[in-house]
Amino acid sequence: MTTVIVPVDFSPVSIHTARYAAQLLVGHYGVNILLYHSYAKSSEEMTVIESLEELRKELLATCIVQIEILAQEEDNFVDGLQRAVRHRKADLVIMGISGKSALKKVLFGSNTLKMVDTKVCPIMIIPEQASFQQVHNVMLTSDFKDTIKTTPSVPIKDFLGVFNPKLHVVNVDKDHYISLTANYEKEKQHLAQMFEEYHPEFYFMRLYDVDEALNLFAQDKGIDLLIVIRRDESFIQKLFKPSHTKALSYQSKIPILVMHE
Repeated sequence: MTTVIVPVDFSPVSIHTARYAAQLLVGHYGVNILLYHSYAKSSEEMTVIESLEELRKELLATCIVQIEILAQEEDNFVDGLQRAVRHRKADLVIMGISGKSALKKVLFGSNTLKMVDTKVCPIMIIPEQASFQQVHNVMLTSDFKDTIKTTPSVPIKDFLGVFNPKLHVVNVDKDHYISLTANYEKEKQHLAQMFEEYHPEFYFMRLYDVDEALNLFAQDKGIDLLIVIRRDESFIQKLFKPSHTKALSYQSKIPILVMHE
């Protein structure tokens, strides 16, 4: 991981996200943070650059990280951000999301969810209520279906390699309870081999409320980051239907890293 883009619209949510990203990447000297803002009128350029530079100086005053700024005139925020990701070959975008008001959800939250849909690169969502924690415990959710083909192991391990956390692999399913099927055991072994350097621990929970199950597990294990894999017709897709995505992202107090199959 070498380039991380942090979009900033100068709202409290985005400033909180920028501060979180800077703290997260302290000491990772090979990683460059790019503070990004797109503006609608060319007359705004100098003001935007000055504001980005002020934020950059604030972050550098407390965090030893590499930070650049990028301001671009764009008609569409998401299109412009996708272009920046491709041109800078970004490995990750870190974006905020708000749970306070419908207005904030529309202005910044909706763009975050639209970026998730683009599949242009992994997106880390920082909830407004998230207080910074070092990444020591990571939860990876899996539906345990065709894991070799559907688990993006390379980008996941690229991220895990930066922080070397303890890995907890979690499946929530209403159909099994006491014993696992032979197929589940096979998929478990595939994942164990895939992430063997992180000595993964596996958990199987039989709960009907997926959001509740994941939140309870996160509290119990002190999870610092949740990784979800966005794929069609899968267990985890339930979390990314409009209502579920908003419920999980807006209510969660831990960052959510979205990977694509």
